[in-house]
Amino acid sequence: MTAAGDPAALGQLLRSRRERLVPADVGLPAGSFGGRRRRTAGLRREEVALLANLSSTYYTFLEQGRPVRPSAQVLDALAAALRMSAAERRYLHVLAYGPGYDNGPGPVAAAPPERLDPAVADLVQRLEPLPTLVKGRRWDVLAANPAARELFADWAAGPPGERNLVRWMFTTDRAREVYLEWEPEARAMLGRFRMSAARHPEDPDIRALIAELRRDSEHVRDWWPRHDVAAIGGSGSKKLRHPRLGPVEYTHVVLQVADHPDQTLVTYSLVPGR
Repeated sequence: MTAAGDPAALGQLLRSRRERLVPADVGLPAGSFGGRRRRTAGLRREEVALLANLSSTYYTFLEQGRPVRPSAQVLDALAAALRMSAAERRYLHVLAYGPGYDNGPGPVAAAPPERLDPAVADLVQRLEPLPTLVKGRRWDVLAANPAARELFADWAAGPPGERNLVRWMFTTDRAREVYLEWEPEARAMLGRFRMSAARHPEDPDIRALIAELRRDSEHVRDWWPRHDVAAIGGSGSKKLRHPRLGPVEYTHVVLQVADHPDQTLVTYSLVPGR
């Protein structure tokens, strides 16, 4: 393990997953366990330990956030026992081993201001009329062409601290107008942002953004402690409301900027006939 992990967050993730599963989810009987009646929802620690072939004491230490430094095999066994997705499994390893596990940049005390390569900025404009934007390490919008600004928001017109895709999603009425399926889209965005933020656990700008989001959005306050994560997909579709075209369906493609892996370009195109 080349970098320090976050045992407290690891314990919170395990506990959150355990409490959201029921015995039937993992093939266990719904009744008592070990002669004790089940009084609360969710799995017991002993049940998770049994499924992962661990001692109950060791698993309890993990949930309590003690620095016991589990092996990769133990983490994989826990991920299987708790029915974690591939993205959640990667997040579990990042919390245990530190940001270097996922081949992302290591933790930094203070990152320099992000700069967008002029060639990438030019590409964003040349993709007009396809709505296209680039988001950075903190999910600030670093560039957006006119079509993207019309569809979503004119981020460049606002103060620098508000040119942020996650903040826009959770604190503006406009986001709820644009996304026809706002709640699942917002949950997914927060899960992808959490996965990105885990690679920069000491970044003060990201920490400040998370604190602001939890202060300003009741949804973030409710969802953030659940430790849900989502992988950043390469493509997909979204149902959006265009200010001129009305409700439409878009496909989108996500591309990572080669020289700056924390920066991603997203471009949208209308689904024909929709």
